[in-house]
Amino acid sequence: MKAWLICIDDTDDIGTKGTGEIAEEIAAKLTPLTLQGGQQPITRFVTRHQLFVHPDIPYTSHNSAMCFQVETELDFTEIKSICIAHLLQESASASDPGLAILDLASDYNVEQLIAFGQQSKVEVKTKEQAYALAAEIGVDLSEHGGTGQGIIGALAGLGLRLSGQDGRVKGQLRLGSDIDESLAVQLSVAQVLKQTGLQAAIATTGEVLSHEQVVSLAGQIKAVYTQHQFALLVSNESGEWRNATKQQLKAY
Repeated sequence: MKAWLICIDDTDDIGTKGTGEIAEEIAAKLTPLTLQGGQQPITRFVTRHQLFVHPDIPYTSHNSAMCFQVETELDFTEIKSICIAHLLQESASASDPGLAILDLASDYNVEQLIAFGQQSKVEVKTKEQAYALAAEIGVDLSEHGGTGQGIIGALAGLGLRLSGQDGRVKGQLRLGSDIDESLAVQLSVAQVLKQTGLQAAIATTGEVLSHEQVVSLAGQIKAVYTQHQFALLVSNESGEWRNATKQQLKAY
């Protein structure tokens, strides 16, 4: 079974199905969900990667790409065919969808790919630059409607995910049916990881919390991808560890 990293961008429009939801649907088609201990495999989490917001870059709302990893027996042709069919079916008519597929076992230049992703957060990139890099390092890059401008974000999203230091996990974490999420709760890090399937609790300062430390959780509980781990982002407020605020999450 091989592992593939897939990223899509620019599939939606105001009022249509979001790119993150489409990414989750593609992942489900490629690898029917088999829960491990009641939870989905951690690599199936879709990460959202913020890109440069600039008047020269067309986007619908936030200019972000959606990336996920799958492990499957399907070959490349089958994977790409499923991705394209779903993009054509679900993408908004006014969108410019792009698709990037990377064989994680291939001999690709990860530094170049990460550099492209990081540059795409601070400067305008072109389709020509994206196609040239993809051809050089062996990433399959394709466009599926409109201007095809989404290929830039799709390639950048691969690089940012591989950097291990970028991206918010799509959606809100659930703590389990036995916990009233409408109230603030205090759980040990070990309990949080067990309930959510995350790999760590990491502070905005970079500190990794021990499993015994206690975190106060309230409001929307969201995860990020940092230090190559899917993590609950926390901050220390007056000596108490709390889940990150919306403003703190924006940095990811």
